[in-house]
Amino acid sequence: MTTFETITVAGLDDDDQATLNRLLQKLEQQSLRNLLRSSYYDGKRAIRQVGTVIPPQYFNLGIVLGWSAKAVDALARRCNLDGFVWADGTLDDLGYSEFVEDNQLLAEMKAAMVSSLVFGPAFLINGVGAEGEPPSLLHVKDALSATGDWNTRRRTLDNLVSITGRDEDGNLTAVVLYLDGVTMPIERVEGRWVLVDRVEHNLGVPVEALVYKPAPWRPFGASRISRTVMSLHDQALRTVVRMEGHADIYSYPELWLLGADESIFTKADGSRSAAWQVMLGRIKAIPDDDDAAEPRADVKQFRASSPEPHIMQLKQQAQLFAGETSIPLTSLGVSDQSNPVSADSYVASREDLIAEAEGTTDDWSLPIRRATVRGLQIANGLDEVPESWRSIAPKWRSPVYLSKAAEADAGAKQLGAVPWLAETAVGLELLGLTPQQIESAMAERRRLNGSASLAAIRRAREAGELVVTGAADRTVQG
Repeated sequence: MTTFETITVAGLDDDDQATLNRLLQKLEQQSLRNLLRSSYYDGKRAIRQVGTVIPPQYFNLGIVLGWSAKAVDALARRCNLDGFVWADGTLDDLGYSEFVEDNQLLAEMKAAMVSSLVFGPAFLINGVGAEGEPPSLLHVKDALSATGDWNTRRRTLDNLVSITGRDEDGNLTAVVLYLDGVTMPIERVEGRWVLVDRVEHNLGVPVEALVYKPAPWRPFGASRISRTVMSLHDQALRTVVRMEGHADIYSYPELWLLGADESIFTKADGSRSAAWQVMLGRIKAIPDDDDAAEPRADVKQFRASSPEPHIMQLKQQAQLFAGETSIPLTSLGVSDQSNPVSADSYVASREDLIAEAEGTTDDWSLPIRRATVRGLQIANGLDEVPESWRSIAPKWRSPVYLSKAAEADAGAKQLGAVPWLAETAVGLELLGLTPQQIESAMAERRRLNGSASLAAIRRAREAGELVVTGAADRTVQG
């Protein structure tokens, strides 16, 4: 990113101008640290020359390690948003299915979760669609492209600046400034910054911060790729580089000769043999020289060095990394331990990660709910959110992976205590059925009940009876 320069926007008042430049400067100040974490996650972090023992060509190989990405992805895969539920109504009556499909909502939320784990905050931005776009839009911005001021009293954002365009050199070409009740897209046109539009609305600041591990002194949370994680990642990466050099240099047996000259290392044309040809030669013949002080050359050997110390060091670093990130040691690819065979031992081996996932989804539930409800408000053209919508809530998949048999067995035991639940969608969910299976089962049941009712009416008519339902059910002779 280029060095920050104050920008002047034609048509923007002094207060808004100051807010814009302050937020852009704040974004610039955090960019180096955020880019560093991004490089760890994307596998672009390579260790360069360290000391003088390992030849520089091994550092120039650009060897990387995927542990930081594993720390993020292992937790993100345990945090799965299945959708939303509304106890007081039917979501499809609000256009929920269209909103989810138009915005690829579940995929966008997963991207926001990964971004939150990498940087600390991610931002969910609601907007009104332009001509040819869906009526209600929801976009995700990471901490490299957006930032704002957090209001500790209202626990919401007071403002946000979002970068929406850059040129080939990385210079800003378009931004959007979100203030309370107004959204202002700004573009650079022929070298001048201009206010494209000033859209007033009643949505406040239509942005929610999705934060990982928030704290009073750190409202925008913390990155999963912490300083400790980066330090352990670098230590392990240096160990891998040393192992690479060891494999090429120290795994060959070292020999020394007594009573031989350099002629045995020359080719027929008098040129010197390459080192790799000498090292890889399977048969080495050294002729006797009767005129020499020692007619026969004496060959001695140093045993090849074992890579075991490097492997043990890497395992120890993996143990430290696993402890810091709460992921199983086997996930880092350096453990020779067998996987747990029983369900209880499997859950116990991942207890810390499961607890981390549960706490993380608790923190994310409110901003995800607010952003979705606001999106439905926009889609329905409402000035405010109805009180009944407060019961709309995200539905998270359990972070504990259970087999279908174990899930069905646990569900059957719960239904045994409350039998009437078996007649509901909740009961089918407890048995482990997928949302698609539940929907199909409920639809099939409605069709069967309709057919049964129709058949009962026909039988009643054939018997000369008519079934009448009202305040009190009664049978009337035909």
